Amino acid sequence: MSIQEALTEIRKRGVLGIDAAVATLAGIIVALFAIAPAQATASLSFMFKASWGILPFFILSIVAIAYAKASGTENLIARAFAGRASTMVVFASLTGALSPFCSCGVIPVIAALLATGVPLAPVMAFWLASPLMDPSMFMLTTGVLGLNFAVAKTVSTIGIGLLGGFGVLTLQGIGLLTGPALREAARNGGCAGSKIRNPGAIAWRFWNEAERREAFWRNAAQNAFFLGKWLVLAFLLESLMAAYVPADLVMRVAGDGSLLSILAATLIGIPSYLNGNAALPLVAALMDKGMAAGPAMAFLLGGGVTSIPAALAVWAIAQRKVFATYLGAAMLGSLAAGVLYQWIAD
Repeated sequence: MSIQEALTEIRKRGVLGIDAAVATLAGIIVALFAIAPAQATASLSFMFKASWGILPFFILSIVAIAYAKASGTENLIARAFAGRASTMVVFASLTGALSPFCSCGVIPVIAALLATGVPLAPVMAFWLASPLMDPSMFMLTTGVLGLNFAVAKTVSTIGIGLLGGFGVLTLQGIGLLTGPALREAARNGGCAGSKIRNPGAIAWRFWNEAERREAFWRNAAQNAFFLGKWLVLAFLLESLMAAYVPADLVMRVAGDGSLLSILAATLIGIPSYLNGNAALPLVAALMDKGMAAGPAMAFLLGGGVTSIPAALAVWAIAQRKVFATYLGAAMLGSLAAGVLYQWIAD
């Protein structure tokens, strides 16, 4: 084995054959029990509750991609997103604003879509819009921050989705975003699975063929492990941020409505954003203390997509250039929405 092959194998399997995500998860838990036992218990409780909350969507995503691979219906799924790219980006942005996924919970769905051949542009639009708004979030936002804020956030959500989708089309058009969107580990070891014989044929009742049954369970197991380990680690990190990141950090750095404060709120959303439900009362309290409308909007939008747990999950499955596009579109869109909303509020 060459040095390059050895390094590739280490990147895939971690040190001494130990999976990197699992080792990190175990190391954090052990360290917590040694240093802060009470926080360790609280973090584990949060991690299990959060994982349980997205479990139905996680299972459906895993089953869907495994069924698509085993039966051959992945070709039909890809064709459903075929057609005019601009139309699909608009459709995906609108659909994302209505879907009930959080920034981490949407990852298995995105991995399934990309693995079954759906183009990156509409997937990116859905990816960005989905964590930011859904019907229940709209009602909560209306109750906590008012109808005007909820409507503005909904429009901004769709706008960020459109920015990401059409941004991908633009980058692809000039040759800067070509090739597969998923990382090799996600395509071969986690999200794409292995091919079965005669992949062009569709067998709706795949369980009648032993080889297809084997492909289904193999893909389901690979997907569940690959995506599950990163989601669990992301939820553990989220619990630690909720416990140790000061709640008034945003107010101290991004209190007024200047461009600099809106930019600061967008950036601070990455380490300090908790989740959609927890962020609403936090932002309401900060606005009561004098935080301007623009930074509040930028914080909710930027943090909802680019928080560390969400970014970690995206980093695990996406190629680096796709991750950079995702992060850039989220931050640029959030900044623009914050500036525009501040201008309207003034």
